[in-house]
Amino acid sequence: MANPLRIVLAESALEPVPKSLWSHPVILKSARKRGKKPSEILLDVSLHFQAMKNLPDRFKRGRPDIIHVTLLNALESPLNKENLLRTYIHTYNDIVIFIRPDTRLPKNYNRFVGLMEQLFAEGKVPPKSDTPLMYLKNLKLKDLINSINVDHVILLDEKGERKRVAEIARRVKERKTAVIIGGFQEGEFNEETYEVANEVVSIYDKPLPTWIVVSRIIQAYEELLGII
Repeated sequence: MANPLRIVLAESALEPVPKSLWSHPVILKSARKRGKKPSEILLDVSLHFQAMKNLPDRFKRGRPDIIHVTLLNALESPLNKENLLRTYIHTYNDIVIFIRPDTRLPKNYNRFVGLMEQLFAEGKVPPKSDTPLMYLKNLKLKDLINSINVDHVILLDEKGERKRVAEIARRVKERKTAVIIGGFQEGEFNEETYEVANEVVSIYDKPLPTWIVVSRIIQAYEELLGII
């Protein structure tokens, strides 16, 4: 059996509203509208822009939609249906979401938000399942990499060495490889992220949306394996 493609979305812009913002009027209004506490809702820049103005790394945070679109692309792919894809979400706050390949996410964004809020509140979904579709662990990126049985790590960054996507796919086939892709909209990776990589690679010399990069890598591996 071929090596599965392991995709890690690093420093992802997916998190509950941080405690420092709980008392902000914009957050309180948003939470009230949802019938929830400020601590129970996701940070979303489209709703909470005013509250986020002084938040550290604000340009890298508050974009659950990036993860939603990316996961829909990944989990519905032929590669995943062939059980040859493993997807991990490492968040800005060093929380890792482990996702079962047979997970079917809601296509509606609001339902996805509700599911993620439940996940952060309960630690797993379904909350009482012994074999949950998704669960959380507090893990730094390096600890995640050490736990998923890989011997090579490729970090995708537009400033890296230019390579064709097919070359990355071949590397995945040859070795147990994790491919790290930024799960945020703007800004640089933290130094700790660069430190876990064996090589930093670019597939294009300009920034690309996370879901585009993920779909290109998946498709290249599907073509190499003859799945499509």
